[in-house]
Amino acid sequence: MTAESFCMNDLNQEEKRMRKKFLAALLAAAMTFSVTGCGGGGDSTNADGGTDRQAEDTGSKAEETEIQVFIAASLNTVMTELADMYNKDHPNVKITFNPDSSGTLLTQIREGYECDIFFSAAQKQMDDLEADGLMVDGTRANVVNNQVVVVTLKDSGTQVTGLEDIGKAESIALAGGSVPVGRYTRQALINLGMLPATGDPASITTQEISDALGGVEISEQDNVSKVLTAVVEGSCEVGTTYYSDTYGYEDDLDILQTVSYDLTGNVIYPIARVVNEEADDAQNQAADDFLAFILSDQAKAVFESYYFDTDVE
Repeated sequence: MTAESFCMNDLNQEEKRMRKKFLAALLAAAMTFSVTGCGGGGDSTNADGGTDRQAEDTGSKAEETEIQVFIAASLNTVMTELADMYNKDHPNVKITFNPDSSGTLLTQIREGYECDIFFSAAQKQMDDLEADGLMVDGTRANVVNNQVVVVTLKDSGTQVTGLEDIGKAESIALAGGSVPVGRYTRQALINLGMLPATGDPASITTQEISDALGGVEISEQDNVSKVLTAVVEGSCEVGTTYYSDTYGYEDDLDILQTVSYDLTGNVIYPIARVVNEEADDAQNQAADDFLAFILSDQAKAVFESYYFDTDVE
């Protein structure tokens, strides 16, 4: 063997050793990749140092949707605050309120207005909704209790002290019979013996009440908020509204009487999901979630701050 041949043989042996090292390195790398990729829940690292899962979470956003919530007028202020709280964690959900008397809201639902949640100021309207088959089964719940109060402007000089002598007023703001606060007021007057007993207090007209009270002027209002406005603006000397509606008007109004539950019965506010055939999955999910929030302890604390009683069954 020549020196040249010996040298070439050494080079071939060295090349073989290098090739084996290279193949071994490739195999080790392949095995490492395989273990990482098959490991339970492992996240691969991207070029920016974050994981692929993090990148996916950052890039995805909750689907935007809108829900229609029909609320008794007396709930408008507190529900606005609760919606603001909810939207801090759910900015993708637009909550549209329709505040009015519970009777009007029920009529609108029956007429086909799109609604996802109904929050009534009385059980009667919720009973009717359920009887009509318009309620989502298993979603009805009692949320708060309220009380009827007789109010007047501070320094009004009224001689009225409560329902028993409300006929002394020159004018009264009173909700119609289809409005829960109007029905509760009629029931209280019946229990006081000032109106004749009837199976349906809501059927007693404003004129019949005026006649029973000696002909006093009564301004019938479409909802409880309008009753409050009529008194605050001085259009009527006294009116019957809810205790919760006096929130924010402590410097303007005097509460002449807080009417007992013995006269009105409980003033329970029930809530339920409404059958909405137009809603997609995102809308239904948002409505379910917002309803759960309204029933939470966090929401209860807010209701109580607005003079509602949350000790209900």
